Amino acid sequence: MTACQVAPDRFVESMQQEMQQYLQSVMQAVNNDPSDGDWIGGSEEQVRDLSADFRWQVFEKAVQLKIDAAEAAFPPSAQPDDRQASGE
Repeated sequence: MTACQVAPDRFVESMQQEMQQYLQSVMQAVNNDPSDGDWIGGSEEQVRDLSADFRWQVFEKAVQLKIDAAEAAFPPSAQPDDRQASGE
């Protein structure tokens, strides 16, 4: 794995809390559906919206981890010597 890559296991671990919350929210949406027996029709839109939000969180986290890995792969540039910078 190159320096700018992120281990998939690290990504999975970083998303555990979000995944758990997403799954709980999906089950709550289905459980709280007011229609009697029409669980799909009554909760499908809410679950779709939850899934869209979660999909965005997943992508955002993956990109941020990739950025963090890329930044960590390159050491900060050396600061110029103060004497040289002031013309001494």
